[in-house]
Amino acid sequence: MKRYLRSREAILAAAIVVLTLLIALRFPAFIAPRNLANVFNDTSPLMILAIGQMIVILTKCIDLSVAATLALVGMVVSLLNIAMPGLPLIFTLILAVGLGACLGMVNGLLVWKLKIPPIVVTLGTMTIYRGITFLISQGKWVNAHQMSPAFKALPREVVLGFPLLSWFALAVIVLAAIVMTRTTLGRAFYAVGGNPHAAVYTGLDVGRTQFLAFTISGALAGLTGYLWVSRYAVAYVDIAGGFELDVVAACVIGGVSIAGGIGSVGAAVLGALFLGVVKNALPVINISPFWQLAISGAAIIIAVAVNSRAYRTKGRIILKQAEVSA
Repeated sequence: MKRYLRSREAILAAAIVVLTLLIALRFPAFIAPRNLANVFNDTSPLMILAIGQMIVILTKCIDLSVAATLALVGMVVSLLNIAMPGLPLIFTLILAVGLGACLGMVNGLLVWKLKIPPIVVTLGTMTIYRGITFLISQGKWVNAHQMSPAFKALPREVVLGFPLLSWFALAVIVLAAIVMTRTTLGRAFYAVGGNPHAAVYTGLDVGRTQFLAFTISGALAGLTGYLWVSRYAVAYVDIAGGFELDVVAACVIGGVSIAGGIGSVGAAVLGALFLGVVKNALPVINISPFWQLAISGAAIIIAVAVNSRAYRTKGRIILKQAEVSA
């Protein structure tokens, strides 16, 4: 029990509660159950993407193309809906997840087979995916009146008091937690990031494991692409522009180590919730929402600095001991 209370997740959860209560002192309606449910719902896309990013970071990689993948998949399913408005939503969801997974595979193959650094690969594919989005849309927007009612309604449907968007996020959280804690694949992600050389000796293929991590991240970004455009009923080239920064920030705020091998699903979710509370609180305390990017960037720097000190291994300083002995 004491170990849990001292964990990063418990500290972050307490920080979220304290922050929420401080905001409530100025705006009591902020802690109303309906508003808190709305905050969770608003943060659901970030939570889904943060879980995918967390898996990638665990393997000593990073995926900066998640927002571009979201935009491309969102545009594809929107244009498909215009062309085939009667297409069952299950096929739209399958296409979104499948296309996102394929885009993630491109990142994974470039990292695995060509040994290109992940940050270089995903910066390149981020630009490529945005360019493809512009080409297939010809720079035009897809607006609400062009989308079918069923296409727009799915994430807004309320089940047991929560919109389906929130239920999608909860389903991803539960499934990811099971995979990361109860399966060989989840243990492989931690092993590859924690000690790649030792992982090789145990029979793990580091490149293949990283490829699978990118594939999962892409699949979750594809799912989020459909949920995003259907919820907001609009698709355009720059949709979710800069959102990859929030996704990385959510992970590092939650304690996911950029060096790999350390992190959890709960950490990524709590990091996303922290940013979600901050974002929803900015208008309440009369701060421009445009400060969100600056806050996210500052949060990344602070969290990485804190993480690096927390995870630094304490070893013997041999030279200094030798001097003392002499």
